[in-house]
Amino acid sequence: MTAEVILAKLTLMRCLPLNNMLTIRKTTTNDLDRVMEIYDIARDFMAKSGNPTQWGDGYPVRALIEEDIERGESYVIVDDSEIHGVFMFMQRTEPTYAKIEGAWLNDLPYGTIHRVATDGTVKRLFDRCVEFCEKITTNLRVDTHNDNYPMQKAIERNGFTKCGTIYMLHDGTPRIAYQKTV
Repeated sequence: MTAEVILAKLTLMRCLPLNNMLTIRKTTTNDLDRVMEIYDIARDFMAKSGNPTQWGDGYPVRALIEEDIERGESYVIVDDSEIHGVFMFMQRTEPTYAKIEGAWLNDLPYGTIHRVATDGTVKRLFDRCVEFCEKITTNLRVDTHNDNYPMQKAIERNGFTKCGTIYMLHDGTPRIAYQKTV
């Protein structure tokens, strides 16, 4: 393991200062009410912007976020007084990505960004999420619904390449799959 990889992993243990006085840190159970509120805001935004089915009613459920927290894979983006965004970042194989119509850029180990949501008060939080994840791994994957145009734009603005289509294991619905190598 190189010194850079070790340093990136140690950074996970601490808060990472970002532009505009924002910080990324691991989510705690004390954050859960605010995190679920942000997911409510995001579902409402998605429905109003033409994407009512990606998360449907009530996804992600509280129990799923609690599991993310227990595994150390949930992160919040905060300023000095409030949480403005949340995402899940995992560095293990994503079973949904095993089959793709298309092709991934490579078959190297990767990190996956999931469940990105913001309260809408701070712009470009996904950019900050990507900056954070790039400090941990140089190989990132993400997916989104075909109707989630704001997320597609954010993903592509951050240099991801569209690789094809994956299908959700729980219901078979398609998602656009992206990958970025740094």
